[in-house]
Amino acid sequence: MTLKVGVIGLGNMGRGMAATLAGKGFDVSGFDLSGAALAQAENLGVKSVGVCAELIPAVDVLILSLPKAEHVEAVCLGYDGILELGRAGLVVIDTTTSTPETSRKVAAALREQRIGFIDAPVSGGPKGAATGTMSMVIGAEPGDLAKATPVLEAMSGTRVHIGSVGAGNVAKIANNMLAAAHLISTAEAVSMAAKAGVDPEKLLQGLNAGSGRSGASQVMFPTWVLNKAYDSGFTMGLMRKDVGLASDLTASLDLDLPLSRLVAQLWQQSSQTLPDSDDFCCIVQRTDNALFGRGE
Repeated sequence: MTLKVGVIGLGNMGRGMAATLAGKGFDVSGFDLSGAALAQAENLGVKSVGVCAELIPAVDVLILSLPKAEHVEAVCLGYDGILELGRAGLVVIDTTTSTPETSRKVAAALREQRIGFIDAPVSGGPKGAATGTMSMVIGAEPGDLAKATPVLEAMSGTRVHIGSVGAGNVAKIANNMLAAAHLISTAEAVSMAAKAGVDPEKLLQGLNAGSGRSGASQVMFPTWVLNKAYDSGFTMGLMRKDVGLASDLTASLDLDLPLSRLVAQLWQQSSQTLPDSDDFCCIVQRTDNALFGRGE
């Protein structure tokens, strides 16, 4: 029997995931508040559903791709939501970068109705979603993970089961805090070397052959920064949100992490010159606008 999969949230990421699954033979339906998003997904082989309440009880696996934790909680526990309308045996895969507290709260409530919940935030951007090559860090109970594995394998290239529910979001928050730091630290290294007469592309080759390499030096700078494309599909606003999640988690644990605190401050201060709609790689322009700016 073909699994019936639903996707709530058909933005850049959700639409790509839905289309990937449809292309691999799954029966995929999707909902989004935007009519344009529904139409785009339909053109990619996804059945559009105009009312979320019709989608929830009709599927075996339900994928959430939403902006923030509060949206996840509303869809799961709110009026005409998953708690009210989901049938026993449903498994929810939340790909949102949310909070561990929200994931655990939602999972506990849904468990009372025999509905499974997995937090599986993703990396790889819209291209990874559209090609099924994303990475996922997963928080799940073993039984729920086993049920969802066929869908998870079809929509991603790499999956790491971190632990129980909530652990996936802890790992994603840590990952994005590092990515936020690496963009700034790599920009400083490239700026320093350029002023010392070293070509940025050659420098990156050297860094990527040594111990200073990171996702910023290996992917972000070659793909979106040095060519000044700034079109990764992930915005300044989204990264500011994720850095804020890291700050909140650090505070809740009563930790003193000075470097993380400074990175968070730099990202928040950048809102003075870089709007939320800009690509997140634009943060490097705060380090050296002459080198990294578009010159517009």
